[in-house]
Amino acid sequence: MQVLDAATSGSNRGGPSFPLSNRIKRAVWAMVWLVLARWTPPPFHRWRAFLLRLFGMRAGRACRVHASVRVWDPANLQLGDNVLIGPGAIVYNQGRIEVGSDSVISQRAHLCASSHRIGDRHFQLVLKPITVGANCWVAAEAFVGPGVTMADGAVLGARGALFDDADELTVYRGNPAVAIGRRKFSEHDDISA
Repeated sequence: MQVLDAATSGSNRGGPSFPLSNRIKRAVWAMVWLVLARWTPPPFHRWRAFLLRLFGMRAGRACRVHASVRVWDPANLQLGDNVLIGPGAIVYNQGRIEVGSDSVISQRAHLCASSHRIGDRHFQLVLKPITVGANCWVAAEAFVGPGVTMADGAVLGARGALFDDADELTVYRGNPAVAIGRRKFSEHDDISA
């Protein structure tokens, strides 16, 4: 995706960060989601996935995206098989976001794949992709910051804020998030974040 030069577009003074064609596409997307998906009942996952794919999302089988989810640009989203994005989650994917199979992005979690150059007087927007591996869990109201990679099986606890990469099968919590232990899969897993 092309980002405009903040020095010439004046984005720090209210000018655009993206070309007109991108802004029009996203406006159409927002209207389509509002009219055709936002009101739909929970079981309509296939319909919502169809709309997301229509606007460029790549997704595997059995993905479940709730009606209250906010996706900035479906073309910058890739989901593996059996991914759940819970109610109220924010997928702020100016930069690319990939979520691996069997991962859960819980209610009101926030994935943010962009930032700004704080040393630039024009506050240039920079895209920083996020990768969430397979079998990960981003718990309720947690925040995954720009450029973060969560390795397979990593967990970010409720309201945690992750700004650095997360190791495989490691549980994190807090703000900023710190590792608190290893995740072990069992038939009756009783570890909660």
